Amino acid sequence: MQIARFLHTEGKAPLFGVIKDDVIQEISDPFGEIKEGRGIFPREKVKLLSPTLPSKIVAVGLNYRHHAQELKQQIPENPIIFLKPSTAALSPHDFILLPSSSNQVDYEGELAVIIKKKAHKVKVSQVEEYILGYTCFNDVTARDLQKKDGQWTRAKSFDTFAPFGPWIETEIEPGNLNIRTYVNGHKKQDSNTRELLFPVPVLISFISEVMTLLPGDVIATGTPEGVGPLHPGDIVEVEIENIGILRNPVKGE
Repeated sequence: MQIARFLHTEGKAPLFGVIKDDVIQEISDPFGEIKEGRGIFPREKVKLLSPTLPSKIVAVGLNYRHHAQELKQQIPENPIIFLKPSTAALSPHDFILLPSSSNQVDYEGELAVIIKKKAHKVKVSQVEEYILGYTCFNDVTARDLQKKDGQWTRAKSFDTFAPFGPWIETEIEPGNLNIRTYVNGHKKQDSNTRELLFPVPVLISFISEVMTLLPGDVIATGTPEGVGPLHPGDIVEVEIENIGILRNPVKGE
């Protein structure tokens, strides 16, 4: 099932819906018991939004061996986690804004997990019941500021630096998915989630030991090798097998 959050041409408030071929069937809040609503909307008459409004976005650094090596970083013994603010969230097809304070803003294509219900100190064996589904994520990063600051908050937190979508796929296994990133149609990243150093169940359990996860929160699981810069006029696409394509244009601030 593909769950989208969207605006339709005649509505003022965002709705949730299930994608069914060329239409979207309205549903209730997907973080409770899902019920079908009355609305059925042609897909060409809706604007897809970021699939949730997270209280927080928890991201994972250096979770692919070859990405750690390309950044000349040591392979971590435990997951390296950091936060991106909810204000960084960006909808599919909206512009990534390159801040004037940075001279190098990179794309980082990633698999993201959407949390279904409140999660605190969850065991690895119980993680699945806390997951609503999966989506594509772009951990946009001001690489020069990351190196300058020595910690990652500023570099990861600009408005528009957390595009995710286009929808939530609820019926896939996350352990063996091809993940690719394209810039202007040229393939830049090409890997598979089986290369994750810390797989999804381990990540959710580890993070929930640190902080309580709430419905709609996003866990970005890390990027493979091949990161690189974005420029005004670029179109960046993150494609994940059995999920879809997250596409965003880029422009200067």
